[in-house]
Amino acid sequence: MAAGATYEPIATNTLTGTTSSVTFSSIPGTYTDLILVQTFPDGQTTGPYTSIQFNSDTGSNYSTTFLTGYNGTVDSNRTTNATYIRMGSSSYLANAICITHIMNYSNTTTYKTVVGRNNFGQPSSTMKETQAQVGMWRSTSAITSITISRVLSSTDFVSGCTFTLYGIAAA
Repeated sequence: MAAGATYEPIATNTLTGTTSSVTFSSIPGTYTDLILVQTFPDGQTTGPYTSIQFNSDTGSNYSTTFLTGYNGTVDSNRTTNATYIRMGSSSYLANAICITHIMNYSNTTTYKTVVGRNNFGQPSSTMKETQAQVGMWRSTSAITSITISRVLSSTDFVSGCTFTLYGIAAA
């Protein structure tokens, strides 16, 4: 007997204009984990990073550790007591995909952990990059909303960017 689908789409937002942030709200607590997939088209302008915040929490309750490989160079860094979890490419977002796994999001007894990976490989550029991140939100609250924003950049997300949230169904 074949198992049913484990990734269930919750919501998708494909931009038709520019915006500085995207929010998924009223997230049901019926899944074990969440998967956030962000795709950025060739028209996305240069600008570092996306950020993730949960439940509109803008306090210094987040940390991120990341490892980046680009053009034969390796870099790592860690942020603590930040106001967001840093995800997304460090150099460019054009032609990039970012996948973030949010574990135990509805659990109310543990802090929330996320694991992310992303890549950038614009054919017209010599810049190639891949990155892995692990982040933590130091809260035991169940996640009911996620806001994705641009960080360290004055540019917005552009038309064609797609943000999809999936729930992982219990086996």
